Amino acid sequence: MLAASRVSTLTSQVAKRAVRVAGQRQAALTAVRRRENVSVRSIQSVAQTDRDTITRLLYSIGTKREVERHLRIFSSSSHPSQPAKFAVIKVGGAVLDNIDDLALSLSFLYRVGLYPVVLHGAGPQMNDIIEAEGVVPDYIDGIRVTDAKTLQIARRVFLEENLKLVGALEKLGTRARPITSGVFTADYLDKDKYKLVGNITRVDKRPIEASIRAGALPILTSLAETPDGQILNVNADIAAGELAKELEPMKIVFLNEKGGLFHGITGEKLDVINLDEEYDQLMKEPWVKYGTKLKLREFKELLDHLPRSSSVAVISADNLQRELFTDSGAGTLIRRGYRLFRHDSIESIGADRFRQVIHDRDPEVITGHSSVTGVLNDLQKTPYTIYGDEPLDVVAIVSRPEGEVPIMTKLLASRSGVLNSVVDNVFNAIKKDHRKLFWTAQVDDDNRSWHFERADGSFTRAGKSLFWYGVQDVAEVQKIVKDFEAKGRLERAYLPVGPSAPPHRAGVGATRSYSTLARRQIPSGSRGYATAAVSQPTSTEPKRLALIGARGFTGQALTTLLSGHPYIDLTHVSSRQLAGYPLQGYTKSAVTHTNLSVEDVARMEKDGEVDAWVMALPNGVCKPFVDAIDRGAKERSSGESSVIVDLSADYRFESGWMYGLPELYGRDPIRKSKRISNPGCYATSTQLLIAPLLKYVKHGSSPTVFGISGYSGAGTVAGANDPDGKPITVAKVTPESLAGGFRPYSLTDHIHEREAGRHLSNLLADLINPIKIAFIPSVAPWFSGIISTLSMPLSEKVTARDIKALYEEKYGEEKLVHIKAGVPGLPDIENKHSWSVGGFQVHSEGDRAVVVGGLDNLLKGAATQCLQNLNLALGYDEYAGIPID
Repeated sequence: MLAASRVSTLTSQVAKRAVRVAGQRQAALTAVRRRENVSVRSIQSVAQTDRDTITRLLYSIGTKREVERHLRIFSSSSHPSQPAKFAVIKVGGAVLDNIDDLALSLSFLYRVGLYPVVLHGAGPQMNDIIEAEGVVPDYIDGIRVTDAKTLQIARRVFLEENLKLVGALEKLGTRARPITSGVFTADYLDKDKYKLVGNITRVDKRPIEASIRAGALPILTSLAETPDGQILNVNADIAAGELAKELEPMKIVFLNEKGGLFHGITGEKLDVINLDEEYDQLMKEPWVKYGTKLKLREFKELLDHLPRSSSVAVISADNLQRELFTDSGAGTLIRRGYRLFRHDSIESIGADRFRQVIHDRDPEVITGHSSVTGVLNDLQKTPYTIYGDEPLDVVAIVSRPEGEVPIMTKLLASRSGVLNSVVDNVFNAIKKDHRKLFWTAQVDDDNRSWHFERADGSFTRAGKSLFWYGVQDVAEVQKIVKDFEAKGRLERAYLPVGPSAPPHRAGVGATRSYSTLARRQIPSGSRGYATAAVSQPTSTEPKRLALIGARGFTGQALTTLLSGHPYIDLTHVSSRQLAGYPLQGYTKSAVTHTNLSVEDVARMEKDGEVDAWVMALPNGVCKPFVDAIDRGAKERSSGESSVIVDLSADYRFESGWMYGLPELYGRDPIRKSKRISNPGCYATSTQLLIAPLLKYVKHGSSPTVFGISGYSGAGTVAGANDPDGKPITVAKVTPESLAGGFRPYSLTDHIHEREAGRHLSNLLADLINPIKIAFIPSVAPWFSGIISTLSMPLSEKVTARDIKALYEEKYGEEKLVHIKAGVPGLPDIENKHSWSVGGFQVHSEGDRAVVVGGLDNLLKGAATQCLQNLNLALGYDEYAGIPID
């Protein structure tokens, strides 16, 4: 992960330098052109050299084939009669604060001959000036009320920011044209309510097209005019949408600081959203709230007006090239797509349509090595499933004999299917159905990198590469391939699976693994299988898990995480209120809520139905279920008990239970434990904050931690049933009840205060004098995320630099700890799986340190930490199934 980050940074630096050099060359060329009569051919030669240089640099972020394919498609999207068909790029006001990087990214596109239409906002800049001038911003329904003074400021700010961007582009030798009026015509949205705010009624694309034909990037603001000439303020996102409806570009790009849309519980970036397939379900998800729901609705409304070849991308400015020119992208891609299908017969699709796809796209048929009839005959030899989308932009065939490992025998995609990520949607549908899969691809496949990125392992022989996922042991791969060849399911070209053949044999390659999961190191005798070395062997054996108490926010977060776990299967989910209803948010298999009694739990443990239990119950409720598991374990023939991870506070003070905070109390004890108490959310952050400073604890004083948590930390209650009668879970504390402020509670003797003090005392050199902690919690009107501020008297004088060094020494190698120079804010914490710490300060007298830390109470404060403990106790890699921020 770190290496990838460094490569990305290096690529960005090299690219920026190339743009600057090209810009200097362009500036010099312009000067020469003014002085001398330079031939047009020599000028064109320099421009072509710049384009070739930048294009070669793009190869460092993707394969040559995929970069050239995307570049060719984008370049052919526009025509002199319609030159604005490439992209509309909407730039958020916050992105303008880093205008040099933005200009470099746009100049990069200009250098390869692409002309995006750029429209920018200026909300943050306006707010700064408005507040400085004593005007209080007023919003109704999220819309800025714009009076005459506000509009005057808006015009000034828009013009200034527009000219800054144009100037930054021109400085790089990129021609740009400011267009601050004449494009948008509008009527009043609601004059009495919003005042000078417009609703766009017409878009005039002529100034934009004239700019591109003149060789300049058009840079627009979102101000509009009425037919009578009155200037009106328009939301920049809405203006970008209306502009896109008129131009119908291939790409509509929204640049923001976050770089995409993110899952509201796991914090994982959403790579692709296929609206036709996913929109209805997404809008029902409990984590899709407020701003995210509004964005999805706006994107759907926009794309419904555009051709299916158009798509929306939400991305950061510094990753713009990776999003546009690689198949994997870097932000969130939103497209209409089509609903996917699964059929077990050709007739369900239409035999003629299916035959045409084979004829037009199958490389074996195209090269004459096979025929359409031969492909259809081979298809009938085993049971199979055909996956695809409605227009057949992608068709995949999976051979799946009963009890055998499936093989994807065909993956046939059109250009549109690759460009619009339909191939990824189809592949993900296959992964949901099959935990293991093998497939092959030609070595000269244009999309070969795509296969590598989605495989856990591969190797190449005789001009073909064999790929697979879901198998990590070489001996198992060898056994599976041998079985394939014996049954004629795979041509005899891949055995032995071990070392490569001698160099004189053509077509022999090495195994490559692109898995992000840590795996066992393969002995050197099996050369060719690139794997990630880990310090301790880890298991890949599938295990079964039961979750008791799935109604709350933590249970929902854990369910979503488990949906992406490579080895743990969630087989039982118990909830008294939801019994009989299907589990939502879990995609690996269909699971229905049950209401397990203690007798059911004892029987399941006796029969060995599950390998682990998670208790996500309120405090004081867990013990009867734990006792039932203990009884069932005693009756098992093996005498071996399942693993239990308890999320409540019931066993955090029990000596027979392992306290599961791996970053502080070690991994090995958890690996050896069957009974693990998951730390509390506040207690986790508090202990991580204080631990590096324990040697400076001042005798007789108490470190004080002030904690602020999102309202999800207060828990849930049963709400009114939905129209179908299904019980609804709602937050116990609502933002409305907080009236926009904080609410302190449990001002003394909070249970996390005692919890943190008890366990931190085990780290002290002097166990006779345990540490005492003062903790004051508050609840805030955001959904999730805890910000903890530590104020700690010091036993001796130290500097802020010394304090930061202690945290770096303690946590420098921890994957789920992020150390910042500044104070962590909610964006560093909410929806993240890690704990962030920063803002290291020491009082001027050197006797008191202040440090700020934070985590998401539902993730690192609960579900993510639970999964760390489960992974360790079940023998998996600690971070399996956890997206690393």
